[in-house]
Amino acid sequence: MNLRHPSRISSFLKCCLRVRVFSSAQALTSPSPPPPRTRGDSLYHRISPLGDPTVSLVPVLEGWIKEGKTVKRWELEGMIKQLRKYRRFKHALEVSQWMTDRRYFELSQSTVAIRLDLISKVHGLEHAEKYFNNIPIKLKSTETYGTLLNCYVQRKFVEKAEALFQKMKDLGLVNSLSYNTLMNLYLQTERYEKFDNVVKEMDRNSIRRDVFTFSIQMTRLVATADIDGMEAALRKMEDDPLIAPNWDVYLIVADGYKKAGLPDKALEMLKRSEALVTRDQRRIAYDFLLTMYAGIGRKDEMYRLWNLQKSSSKKVSNASYISMIVSLAKLDDIEGAEKIIAEWESVCFCYDFRVPNRLIVAYCKKGLFVKAESFINKAIQEGKTPYPSTWECLATGYLEDNQIPRGVEMMKKAMSVKRHGWKPNSDNVASCLEYFKGQGDVEGAEEFVRLLRPWVPPTRDVYHRLLRTYVIAGKSVSDVLDRMKEDGLDADEELHEILKTGQDS
Repeated sequence: MNLRHPSRISSFLKCCLRVRVFSSAQALTSPSPPPPRTRGDSLYHRISPLGDPTVSLVPVLEGWIKEGKTVKRWELEGMIKQLRKYRRFKHALEVSQWMTDRRYFELSQSTVAIRLDLISKVHGLEHAEKYFNNIPIKLKSTETYGTLLNCYVQRKFVEKAEALFQKMKDLGLVNSLSYNTLMNLYLQTERYEKFDNVVKEMDRNSIRRDVFTFSIQMTRLVATADIDGMEAALRKMEDDPLIAPNWDVYLIVADGYKKAGLPDKALEMLKRSEALVTRDQRRIAYDFLLTMYAGIGRKDEMYRLWNLQKSSSKKVSNASYISMIVSLAKLDDIEGAEKIIAEWESVCFCYDFRVPNRLIVAYCKKGLFVKAESFINKAIQEGKTPYPSTWECLATGYLEDNQIPRGVEMMKKAMSVKRHGWKPNSDNVASCLEYFKGQGDVEGAEEFVRLLRPWVPPTRDVYHRLLRTYVIAGKSVSDVLDRMKEDGLDADEELHEILKTGQDS
């Protein structure tokens, strides 16, 4: 968890700080209860297995009503909450729209805020802005404004976020949540002077800092290696009788100490963090704690926590197995990681290759390519189909080890497997095309681009690399130029340079 890099900061905040707190759409004043856990038939029981986002839930919802069954508003809101939790945003939006359009439940400020967030995730920011502009004045609350602000922050649109925040201030709709959201933006974009100005403004306007304000502030101090400032902020938070620290805060402080080379102090903070984890928070918290214990080289604490997690949970999640495998690999304990995989294979009901992928990555980093391929081939012999990402793990390993032909072969295998939701790594694609260019292998490059097209449309960079291969091979580029035009890519300066090079040669 390298918090010095802005993208890592964002990832850390989203998971460890539970960035949902920054979204007004999710910080509802009256959260809906989850769907009832009924055995047998229920509406949620029917829609839950439909994981493919291209399959609409509307026929299932309509069918439920046609059977003469009823559904209450709180049940639908609970379904939306669950679907969002599992990142099934398109389905959550369908239920939200069906709830008002077909069941005629009246829109509330919270409903509007949640829908705005879902529209942004499913259809993009432009559609979300259009929806926001058409929201009735009475429904434009701190929640709805805060949700749009969060949409801007997620995309790091600084100017739009600042303009909206100013409008919220003019309307008297800002609160600590709004300030936290803006601070999160400045943290992600490394605008530390603006970040500090927001903190000062909160103090001037008597906006109370909450636990999440302190969490963000300490993350900023860790990012700039200001351990003294981090400790001062921690003391100020602990001295505030109205603030109850949570496990997230001490995990951030532990990360700061780890980076400062103070493992004993980091361990103390991790113990404090662990003591604050509630039963409902165990899965995500323990996963982070495992990683942090690995970061300070405490394998004994990792196994203690791992055994505690298994004893306190009916089923350990795949994500937790991944955390343990990654943590062991970080400590170069490949044998330990292999044992965890064997344990997982003995209890898993559905073979999710994202778990063994982490072992394959570990093998490749250690140069154990024979072991990595043997593991995959054994799975195939047992009737399992590796994911595209599994082959790409191998491809990345080979390419980084400068075994380019093998890397190219593995990338081709990855692109030959049909699985929704995967996209080839652009760096790997570039490396493979560079290989074909170096070989002057037009047929190989064309086959690679053909395999690539179902996953992502060829980009300008892909076409440029393909054109250079044609030029090196001394072949006509007219057909490539025609395809490039069909894909809506006009000529640019780099293209003219490529063609000029071909003419000069």
